[in-house]
Amino acid sequence: QVQLVESGGGSVQAGGSLRLSCAASGHTFSSYCVAWFRQAPGKEREFAAAISRSGANTDYAESVKGRFTMSRDNAKNTVYLQMNSLKPEDTAVYFCAADRRFGYAEYQYDYWGQGTQVTVSS
Repeated sequence: QVQLVESGGGSVQAGGSLRLSCAASGHTFSSYCVAWFRQAPGKEREFAAAISRSGANTDYAESVKGRFTMSRDNAKNTVYLQMNSLKPEDTAVYFCAADRRFGYAEYQYDYWGQGTQVTVSS
């Protein structure tokens, strides 16, 4: 069992930055790949970014590529999502999710946090 808690959300103007954190407890965190998904109002939840167990590999949705950077500190059991050049369309609830496999599909992730709200105003 893995428990995930997101933090770092908030309100920011377009062009600004935020850093989200996902703190994990439970089983060995380094055994899990982690992804960030987001859900905008009235829309389905979508993949944003993912990171491998060691942190050596990352991948991003086209909509965030070049602006978001995902990293992890396994010693601190924490994953980060640095979000720069934020746009109003980035407004969403951001969820972190963990699974032993690296992937992009929501259904494959077994463990989820409660989400943190990010609001970007124009």
